[in-house]
Amino acid sequence: MVDRDVMAALAALEAHRVEIGHHTIADFFASDPGRFDRLHLRLGDLLFDYSKHRITDATLAHLIALARAANLEERRAELFAGVKVNLTEHRPALHMALRNFSGRAVMVEGQDVMPGIFAVREKLYAFANEVRTGAVRGATGKRFTDIVNIGIGGSDLGPAMAARALSPFVQKGLRAHFVSNVDGADLSDTLAPLDLATTLFVVASKTFTTQETMANAASARARVAAALGEDAVGHHFAAVSTRLDLVANFGIREERVFGFSDWVGGRYSLWSSIGLTLAIAIGPEYFDDFLRGGHEVDDHFAEAPLQENIPVLMGLLGVWYRNVWGYGAHAVIPYDQRLARFPAYLQQLDMESNGKSVRRGGGQVSMATAPVIWGEPGTNGQHAFFQMLHQGTDIVPVDFLVAAEPIDADASHHQLLVANCLAQSEALMHGRSRHEVDVQLAAQGLSQAAAARLAPHKVFAGNRPSSMLMYRRLDPHMLGRLVALYEHKVFVQSVIWDINAFDQWGVELGKELANRLAPIVADDEASTQGLNASTAGLIDYRRMLTGA
Repeated sequence: MVDRDVMAALAALEAHRVEIGHHTIADFFASDPGRFDRLHLRLGDLLFDYSKHRITDATLAHLIALARAANLEERRAELFAGVKVNLTEHRPALHMALRNFSGRAVMVEGQDVMPGIFAVREKLYAFANEVRTGAVRGATGKRFTDIVNIGIGGSDLGPAMAARALSPFVQKGLRAHFVSNVDGADLSDTLAPLDLATTLFVVASKTFTTQETMANAASARARVAAALGEDAVGHHFAAVSTRLDLVANFGIREERVFGFSDWVGGRYSLWSSIGLTLAIAIGPEYFDDFLRGGHEVDDHFAEAPLQENIPVLMGLLGVWYRNVWGYGAHAVIPYDQRLARFPAYLQQLDMESNGKSVRRGGGQVSMATAPVIWGEPGTNGQHAFFQMLHQGTDIVPVDFLVAAEPIDADASHHQLLVANCLAQSEALMHGRSRHEVDVQLAAQGLSQAAAARLAPHKVFAGNRPSSMLMYRRLDPHMLGRLVALYEHKVFVQSVIWDINAFDQWGVELGKELANRLAPIVADDEASTQGLNASTAGLIDYRRMLTGA
């Protein structure tokens, strides 16, 4: 029985934790000169260093045993075979097909989906090239200089993250912008410096009914119609949607509508037509490189033995800390300013996927699931929250990401950036002992009494785990690899926790309540009867503030 085997594997890990708990990561390095050589993996130029973790070879053996107890290899095979792993929505999760360059068929209910994927991609690439070359222009005949993506969640976070990350590859004379928040300030501030005559809007909503997206799209449409005339709408809008009827009613031409299948989840949809804005910005060739990077990781995840499999080890290390050590958060710190939105992207990928308390079969989970995912680029984080990482009461495992070479940036700056990244990883692991502090303070000439008062504040316990992902440069291929690595890491953890990583029912209740409250908030005369006292009181207070 899988449950019994998983619980037994976790119990073995707990006993193992007690056994090695008095050893530090620094102790492991001191006793094992070959630790780094043994505890890192490479995939092309990407190196995954997991030597700075509270693990031994025995730990890894226990973790692999846990993965096998949870039938990870079988579940992985089901994922790639198109089995309906999204049980609550009765769908497969085949975003990997969108980046499939193997030449092999991908079957869904007896049909090969690859011809349809290629057809949509060909149409998308053709449109992207027409915008880039100026073959497609605005209503006044001017070339497009700005692309505004209107979406939310997976229709925003992925493209926005990737466009920022790949900014050196964006065609000169083109700028990509992203509007997601229903707060009107988001749209207004984005459009304020833009010329609507040279602006193309991409409305990304599969159903073309998403509340926030459609509110922003309607406002953008009204601005275009007011500035350029109603007939201009068809020139200045494209859509990523499957609802041709609603798109047509909006005024968008069918040839500018790009769909994707329901087996592509929103937070996994960057590889699909949701990537239209990115494809326009960086061009089809670079977008293809991005897809190929993801495909490379798919092959690695599907074929590499568990103990040599980067996303498998990333996922198992996360389980080790979440379920055995009880750490409730995980930080992702890219030492790359262009990856500023990567932690936010991973928040949705990880926490919307695995933030579940119900098992696949409907019962309650018996262990903690998704940790809190957070982070910001280094070195800014060093001057903000790293104090807590080093000396706080909570231990937060960290993923560091850094490129060996910069792109379109000063080489001396990059050397300093890399030095800071390596230093933080080292400091978290080693810390600084009381003896080391005493020696340092004595060398500074402090009196014995002054040193004794200051010393406790300068001690770093260390023994705080981190991984390092280092690669040559952040190009489209590399970004594709990074995104796919984390996608598969999330899947690995969902298997251990026996949850469905591909639905998001927890998002729905807030949407339903917002739709119910929207007309009451909009109408100052609407009754608040039946609402809870707090909500009714807040609506009344807002009416008072606005003079209603």
